[in-house]
Amino acid sequence: MAGGWRAPAQAGGMLLALLGWVSSCVTTFVPLWKSLNLDLNELEVWSMGLWQVCIAQEEGVVECRPHGSFLALPPELRVSRLLMCLSNGLGLLGCGLAAAGMEGWTPCRDRPGLQRRLLLAGGAVLGAAAVATLAPVSWVAYNTVLDFWDDTVPDIVPRWEFGEATFLGWFAGA
Repeated sequence: MAGGWRAPAQAGGMLLALLGWVSSCVTTFVPLWKSLNLDLNELEVWSMGLWQVCIAQEEGVVECRPHGSFLALPPELRVSRLLMCLSNGLGLLGCGLAAAGMEGWTPCRDRPGLQRRLLLAGGAVLGAAAVATLAPVSWVAYNTVLDFWDDTVPDIVPRWEFGEATFLGWFAGA
């Protein structure tokens, strides 16, 4: 009964890893990375994601359009697309490796060395997935802050702000 705490701890860690992976997938595909509220037209709220731009009107109508061209995107959005897709793939791989190394997994029960290596590999891959999530979210947030406080842009021009997916991405990476 000396190792009775390991299985619940592994299950809790796996639950957190799955929650982070699902949050990362949601962050990748929702168009809420940046938000723009126009002072001139308060009936519309613009939101931008990695794949599309959406306009939400006061009546509840949301119209979304994909970005015109991959090459026309700013560099941070191009790299963010790639890193977020890499993060989602690494997260799935890490969850699979870690699940195979858990104490409740019967095929590896007779080989504790293999079980330990699978758990360590799963943890390392999940750590890489976390970095691949935090890097693009933080880069887009950094550029949003720089653009928001740019003194060369007149005050009357509306500015992009953080969207909900930015905070979800930080949570997923953590």
